[in-house]
Amino acid sequence: MIDIVRSEWTKIRSVRSTVWTLAVTALLMVGISVLLGVAITNSGETVGSQEAIATSLAGTVFASLSIATFGVLVVSGEYRTGSIRTTFMAVPKRLRVLIGKVVVFTPVALVVCTVSSFAAYLLGGQLILGTTSLSDPGALQAIFGSGLYLTAGGLFGLALGALVRHTPGAIVSAIALMLILPQLTSMLPGQWGATVHSYFTTNAGMEVVQPGQNAMLGPWSGYAVYLAWVAVTLIVAAVLMRRRDA
Repeated sequence: MIDIVRSEWTKIRSVRSTVWTLAVTALLMVGISVLLGVAITNSGETVGSQEAIATSLAGTVFASLSIATFGVLVVSGEYRTGSIRTTFMAVPKRLRVLIGKVVVFTPVALVVCTVSSFAAYLLGGQLILGTTSLSDPGALQAIFGSGLYLTAGGLFGLALGALVRHTPGAIVSAIALMLILPQLTSMLPGQWGATVHSYFTTNAGMEVVQPGQNAMLGPWSGYAVYLAWVAVTLIVAAVLMRRRDA
């Protein structure tokens, strides 16, 4: 297993597309935070601590698509080039390959996303807006929650990459499941519609970044629901990976 992990680490750091998607994720987090902070400051508007926290981490929604793309590329890139056949020849037990990718991807994404969240908060929330500090209620939870949320989104992309095995198709699926469909569920009628909306992928997961947006779920229960979506997708992908041809 150590050799598999070492191999997956080499693949991630040696492919330019994966490195660029990580860089874009950090840029989106910090850039959007700075732009919004400057815009609010120039308008003369005064914001409170909680609004400053939310503003500084507003890039989380967009960065989630970038990190999901990173996750997709970790798997689909090998299918696109055909190198997945070599990988499966070297490691006949395909489930180990998927586990190796998850084991390497998770800490890389978690570190990059958490550091980016801290940077976005410090620059946008503290340096530019100047109305919040790390000791404010909910600040640390929102920062770490943003890192955890983005990491889960990246794993969602990885699972979709293994499931679809086609880069454009997997990225479109990620955009639909993480950005478009969660918004459309708000149009569903009645109590069952409200339940579907609350428990649907990123609607549940974002509660750990912006608590209070979801009437049915708290921060950590919402994040657990999001992880359940990711886990189910990974399980389905693992089953199909064992059954389908490379």
